[in-house]
Amino acid sequence: MSNKLKIKLSVANRVYPLTISPSQEEGLRLAAQQINNLIKKFEQNYSVQDKQDALAMCALQIASSKKQESLDEKNILNDVEVKISELIKSFDQTD
Repeated sequence: MSNKLKIKLSVANRVYPLTISPSQEEGLRLAAQQINNLIKKFEQNYSVQDKQDALAMCALQIASSKKQESLDEKNILNDVEVKISELIKSFDQTD
């Protein structure tokens, strides 16, 4: 028998029932909290009245943040590869 947990998350004043594994609960609750905080921020700072608009703005901000992290990580890996290649060339030249 699978060990599933039934929870209810509130996002943008709507309740969403979910059946999840217990290991997912904390992450989902934190994500819902982040979304609700962003909605509140958008409503206060940008006079957003429609929850749909606030949710779209949240989705864009969270997705762009994740994408930027991925791009930054890729750039770091590329820099490391270049440095390693330079080290290997310098070792080869000393032989």
